[in-house]
Amino acid sequence: MGSTIFGRYFRGDRPRRRESGRPTSSNGAASQYLFWELGSVPLQMVAVTLTVTQRPRIDDLYFWALQVSFVEKDTRVGAGHLGLQHHAGYPAKSAANWGGYDRAGNELSGDLLLPRSLGNPNTGNYRWSEGVRYRLRIEPGPANSWRGSITDLSSGSETVVRDLQGGGSALAAPMVWSEVFAPCDAQPAAVRWTDPVALTSDGTLVEVSTARVGYQNVGDGGCSNTTAQRSSEGGIAQVSATRRIIASDTTLHF
Repeated sequence: MGSTIFGRYFRGDRPRRRESGRPTSSNGAASQYLFWELGSVPLQMVAVTLTVTQRPRIDDLYFWALQVSFVEKDTRVGAGHLGLQHHAGYPAKSAANWGGYDRAGNELSGDLLLPRSLGNPNTGNYRWSEGVRYRLRIEPGPANSWRGSITDLSSGSETVVRDLQGGGSALAAPMVWSEVFAPCDAQPAAVRWTDPVALTSDGTLVEVSTARVGYQNVGDGGCSNTTAQRSSEGGIAQVSATRRIIASDTTLHF
């Protein structure tokens, strides 16, 4: 049998492939990740700009998010994800989500501040457009919560999505990701991530320069035809339904 190390194949082994049909993962999505290379310093704020450069043309769910862990004295107590969704159940097929789970797997609480077409406590109506830059920001909120906000950089309009009761006194392990709940051979969709920053607990603002690429393995239900790549307009792109040109565990510069 073949073996893999960090996604690279040796001794003539052929990688498993899934380029058509639906992902078979437990949540029905094919995911790819960009792990920020920041070390393990405790953080008080993280932010990044998301641009959907090629919007999905089908009604399946697409979700692009900034994720953090909530920590207390180096112990992870939960995690949350803030981002945009292409979702046919919302006006203009547009939504925003700020939700997460504690370490026992229970959904985190906090009043969503957006209208909710589907009544979901984590996802609300948020009209976004292809080609527009949106600034995602996670920072301390009132009553020991973590505030998630989205700023439309074309207008300067800031929307507070929710104050999430995530626990912990610091943020850690920031990353961005794409989850695609569509067939692997659907029409391509693409996003671009730019200008990631983090504020450390001692008040130092850090401009994040690199991220490590990761993909959900085919054996875990992912698609083999997704890729991250440097964008010609700056930042890092994540693209679905395309040839993979960047291997897992590659470091890319924003």
